[in-house]
Order: sequence, then C-alpha cells, then structure tokens
Amino acid sequence: MSLPEQPLSPLDGRYRPAVSALGEHLSEAGLNRARVRVEVEWLLYLTDHELFGSVKLDHEQARQLREFAAEFGQAEIDELAELEATTRHDVKAVEYLVRRKLSYLGLTGISELTHFACTSEDINNLSYALTISAAVREVWLPKFRSVIGALRKRAIELRDDAMLAHTHGQPATPTTMGKELAVFVYRLDRILAQIEATEYLGKFSGATGTFAAHLAADATQDWPAISNKFVTSLGLTWNPLTTQIESHDWQAELYSRISHANRVLHNLCTDVWTYISMGYFRQIPQPGATGSSTMPHKINPIRFENAEANLELSSALLDSLAATLVTSRLQRDLTDSTTQRNIGVALGHSLLALDNIERGLKEIDLNRDALAADLDANWEILGEAIQTVIRAEVTAGRSSIADPYAILKELTRGKRVGQAELVEFIDGLDIGADAKTRLRELTPATYAGLASELVEYLAG
Repeated sequence: MSLPEQPLSPLDGRYRPAVSALGEHLSEAGLNRARVRVEVEWLLYLTDHELFGSVKLDHEQARQLREFAAEFGQAEIDELAELEATTRHDVKAVEYLVRRKLSYLGLTGISELTHFACTSEDINNLSYALTISAAVREVWLPKFRSVIGALRKRAIELRDDAMLAHTHGQPATPTTMGKELAVFVYRLDRILAQIEATEYLGKFSGATGTFAAHLAADATQDWPAISNKFVTSLGLTWNPLTTQIESHDWQAELYSRISHANRVLHNLCTDVWTYISMGYFRQIPQPGATGSSTMPHKINPIRFENAEANLELSSALLDSLAATLVTSRLQRDLTDSTTQRNIGVALGHSLLALDNIERGLKEIDLNRDALAADLDANWEILGEAIQTVIRAEVTAGRSSIADPYAILKELTRGKRVGQAELVEFIDGLDIGADAKTRLRELTPATYAGLASELVEYLAG
C-alpha cells in the first residue's frame, strides 16, 4: 500500500511551523503573485502616462487590478496551472492570466500593453527581488535580530561572571561568560548592518538589455529614464547595464552575508554545546521532554545540535547560490532558473536554526558553582600575571630577576599549583612591596581584566 502524498522536504513537513512564513514569499505561489504584481504595475505605469494613446484608468479600475495582484490566491494558482499546461511557459501563463482579468473588467482595449516590450526575465528579476526582499526583511531579519537581542541580554546579565578561559582547550587567563557572549553579539551586529544595507537591484530593459523593442515602438521616449522610474517605484534599485538577465551580484552578496552569519552562529552553538558539556551551563528540564529513549537522566542539547546541522545545510545552499548566480553564458542561460527556486530552502534552514538557538538560549542557566570550582582548581593560570608584573618591576629598576617567563614556566607548565605555593613563590620574589601585595591578593576569579567593562562596547 502506497503512502498518501507526503512532503519531500522536512521544511514542508516536520519543521513547517518554524519556517512557514517564508512560503508567503519564496514559494512558487509567492513568486507568481509577485509576477502578477509586476505585470499589473507596468500596465498601470503605461496607462498612467498615456503611452501609445492609451487612456489612464480611473481610480476604481486601478484599484481592482492592484487588488487582483494583492489577493492572488488558490483560484489564481489553479488557473495559472491550467494555463501553463498549455503554454509550457510560466511567465507567459502569468501574462495570459492578467489578460483574462482585463477582459473580465472590460479593459480589453489595453490588453496589448500587458507584458509590453518585456522579456520574461524583466518580470522574473523584479519578482525575485521583491519576494527575496520581503522574505529577508519581514521574516528572516526579525528572527535574526531577536536572536542577537537574546544574546545581548545574556551578555549583559553575565558580564561579571568570571570563568576559566580555554585556549586550545586548555586552562587559560580567565574571562567572563558575558564577555564571551558579547564577542558573538559584536560579530553578528556587524553582519546584521551589512545585510540591512543590501541593495535589491532590478533591470527592465528588454531581451538583451538594450531597449531595442522599446525604441522600435516609440523612439521619442526616454526609455532608460522610464525603466529607472518604474523599477524604483517598486522599492528596488535600478540596474542600467545588464544582459537579458539582471546580473544577480546583489543576490550573491546577500547570500554570502547570510552564510557568514550562519557560520558565526554555528560557532556560537559549538561553544554553548561545549559549555553545557563542561557543566558551565545547566539545561533546564522541559516538561514532558525525553532526552534519551533508554537513559532517563539525560537532557540533550538538541536545540544547539539541530541548529548546527541546519546552519551547515543553509550555508551549503547559500554558497552554491552565490557561486552559481554570478555566471550566465553570454547574454542568457537558464542555470539561474532552477537555482533561484531553492532560495526559500536555503533561508528556511537558516530560519529553523535561528528558531532553535532562540529557544535553546531560554533553556539554559549559568552554573556559577561550576565556574567557581574550575577557577579555584587552576591557580597556575596566574603565572602570566606574575611574570608580567616581574617584567614591569625589572623595567622600573625594582628587580634584577633574569628571564621571568622562564622562571614561571618552570613553576607552572603542565602542573597544578595551588594558592599556598603561589603565595610562597611571590613572597620569595625580588620585587617591590606594592607589587607583592597586588599579586598576593590576586585570585583566578579576580584575574579577568576588563572583561566586564568590555561588554559596554556592545551597540544598543
């Protein structure tokens, strides 16, 4: 017995609740709705300017056409499928759909202005720019900002919580948990600003980007100026120099930046996962949740593991998109057609990861006892402070100790040294009294430098 029709992608199945908002823009239906909008707006632009003797539509007629585009739904999806079964061409089917609407509204007199002087890519590139812009600005960016905001809040809350650092996985000069989270916030803030500054470009210049058909129809018009005004009226940036296609460089830039954000978030996930495994973060049990099917005690860091995997998938797709879309053979090939249909999948995996990170951050608490115990077990990390103070004392003429680094290396390298041993060592040093006092009072927990103050460099 065969199964009923099932979604092939987990984004349309198991994970749909977390990513469904992207479908409003980056699905095939979302693309077709944008195509209808572009066709309608171009038609209205031509009639508003009464080109080729056309009559400007009245307010109600224009409203009905724009409403037709805005309320594009299942009936239009079904009708387009019927038309495309005959045309075997998706954009031509959209043109015929708009023509049918004009006939229904009694506007057949202007039907030949539908898709006027357009190549399919004139409609497609603007439609993709509109849908990608909306998906990024209305869906992906709000979730990205929310994750950064949650991290910023945690960084500020934990700015004073000293912990042992682990460079190369080994005990190192202490920091604070807040400062370490603030590093990620700072990195992500920079990428956020770059993504927010993205230009969404559009072309509208005919079959090979030359306005040839436009001039053939009316050589008296300033078609580049008309194209510029039309593209910018849609909220896009006009690209004056293209082949049949808009060159997609803005898309490559955007996807590279989102992929960069993914990788920084991936780094965050691996660090938080490691802090959980070290006991620095406690996981908060979730009612009814099961960590292991056989080990009842377990709480697995699944939010961060799920996020890692989805960030990797997203970046793999985004990197492929960025690499593929910047190349088109001569004036046009169709490699971009299939490629661009996967934009929603690429952003979907990133959005799913963001959702998991945001939820995961709410399910962990700092284990201050574990941080304190680890610091107290590693007094040898103060060797850096001691040898640095000796160097300063030698330079100031208050000490004649030769090669302080070598002395501290001999005392601490690969060894566990307790407080009593360090105090005894400090007492025997040939350094000034003030320097000795400062070193005696130093503990691993207080040797975090300006870690807490550095959190203030966060924007917002």
